[in-house]
Formats: sequence, structure tokens, C-alpha cells
Amino acid sequence: MKSLWLGAFELTWLHGGRFELDGGAMFGVVPKVLWTKKYPSDENNYIPLAASPILVKTPKALILIESGLGNKLTDKQKQIFRVGQEWNIPADLHALGIGREEVDFVVLTHFDFDHSGGVVMRDDKGELTLTFPNARHIVQRTEWEDVLHPNMRSINTFWPVNYEVLKAGGKLELIDGEADVAEGVKTIRTGGHNRGHQIVRLESGGETALHLADLLPTHAHFNPLWVMAYDNFPLDAIRRKEELEAKGVKEGAWFTFYHDPFMNACKFDEKGNILEKINA
Repeated sequence: MKSLWLGAFELTWLHGGRFELDGGAMFGVVPKVLWTKKYPSDENNYIPLAASPILVKTPKALILIESGLGNKLTDKQKQIFRVGQEWNIPADLHALGIGREEVDFVVLTHFDFDHSGGVVMRDDKGELTLTFPNARHIVQRTEWEDVLHPNMRSINTFWPVNYEVLKAGGKLELIDGEADVAEGVKTIRTGGHNRGHQIVRLESGGETALHLADLLPTHAHFNPLWVMAYDNFPLDAIRRKEELEAKGVKEGAWFTFYHDPFMNACKFDEKGNILEKINA
């Protein structure tokens, strides 16, 4: 497990699963001849992806950003999404000397299955339970509304098995727009990917990190126009991505990644060149 110190914060990337998706879907209208210069694909156009939640230790709180694929995928789903590495969050936490019940907050940038699958787990008896039973789960209200009332497109990614226990458990905290999760940890609603997509801004000791989630799924997506076919509101994604990247570059911020199997975080210059990086 790789870590990054950000002032007094320690960020650690956990093993939330590895899978593969079609490269054309991940890079949208960008020609393959361009994106394959920055990101590899196999002969069938599939690209490797990670689902790596970030554990943020602050002086006062334990915060998990995203939750990984979870342990509830069926054999058919594992085959469809080409899952190559299983979800291992409880074991990772145990290795760090942390119990599941010690996590204070789970921030979900959105509720697609690959981000929310680890919210609810199957225990040793095969029963569904909250993975982090004492954590407050932070979700944008607009996202939750869409989870409960999906359209014909989002119904394929908002799975009841990932939210019914949370809905009934009293640990869901809905927010509107910007919210301070803990000192130095702020969520900001962006839209773009989903209507209720949010990002996370971390600040400590004069240092900054931006978790842009699916606005910037990998290091190869820095160009504001390189957005995914999965984005429900691509023009909004482009606008917010351009704005947030410019601000982050100016601040010298770290950009953290959830889906990148090659790089956990990096710093960019204004042209998208990588100045510093932490390899996965």
C-alpha cells in the first residue's frame, strides 16, 4: 500500500479491486491513435483500471474516499467487468491496525457500482452488512435522489444491493453543494459525470490535494476535452474539469486517482506534463 503525506494528513491507497473496461468508452470521442500514446490497451481494446479507495488519516478523523468494488459481485459480473484482483479493504485496514468500525466518514463521490460496491459487504455468514458500521456516509442529495429514482441509463449502475442496507441503517448524510467533512477536508458538487458527482479537496500544512474522481479518472485524462462516454453531462464535465485543473496546477496541488492502476497521484504543469508522481 502506497502513502502520501500531505501536511499532517496521511493518504493511503487501499486495494478495492482491479477490472477492465472498453478503452473507447473510457476516452469517449478521442481517437484511439491518440489515447493509446498515453494509456495501454489489449488487442480487444480493453484497458486496465483500478478501484483504489483512499484512506485519509487526519489528526482528528479517519476518512475513506470511495469504497471499491466490494465482495458482492456475481461470477457473471466478474466476467463482464473482467475483475482481475478482488476487493480487500477489511484486510488492508487490519494490516494498518485499523478496524472497520473505526472509520469515521466514507465520502462517495458518486454512487456508481465501482465506487459504492464496498459500502455494503457480505459477512462471514453471507449476510449483507455495512462495511463501516459507525461511519457517516457522505453523498450529495441530488445523487441520492437519482439512486432511488434511476433513469434507463443509470439503472445499470445504481444497484439496490449497494444501497438498501445504507438506506435503512441511519448512517447516510446527504449534503447540498459544498460541505466540510472534517477540518481540511471539503466536498464540492461538480456534476458532469453524474448529476450529483462531487470531488474532495484536502488541505493541510499549506499543501493541497484534489480528488477529482471521475472527472479525472487517470493521469491520461488531463486534457479537459478527454472525457468519458460514461459521462452523463459531458459539457459540464469539460467546464468543471478545466476550471478545477487550472486552479490545482496554480496551487501546485497533488491530483489523486481512484481508477489509475499505474499512478496513485501526481502534480501537473499547465500543459499536463507530470512534474512529480507516486506510482501505484
